[in-house]
Amino acid sequence: MELRIKEVCKEKGILQKDLAEKLGITDIALRASLKGNPTIGTLEKVASVLKVPFTDLFEQPQQNIITCPHCNGKIKVSKDE
Repeated sequence: MELRIKEVCKEKGILQKDLAEKLGITDIALRASLKGNPTIGTLEKVASVLKVPFTDLFEQPQQNIITCPHCNGKIKVSKDE
């Protein structure tokens, strides 16, 4: 299962280096932890700092919603048959 920490940081307007600082670790340590196999404890701390539910850090099943790259607005897409 993919993590969406970068995406959540972007949505919250938080740089990863700022997230690392709030976690009390270096940016390099954060990236290494997230690239490897982060512990549940680490993910819980990340969720707490980002003020999101723990489950928001995981990729959700694909929905018919895209995010506008200009305004970050959510756009529902439907397929006409």
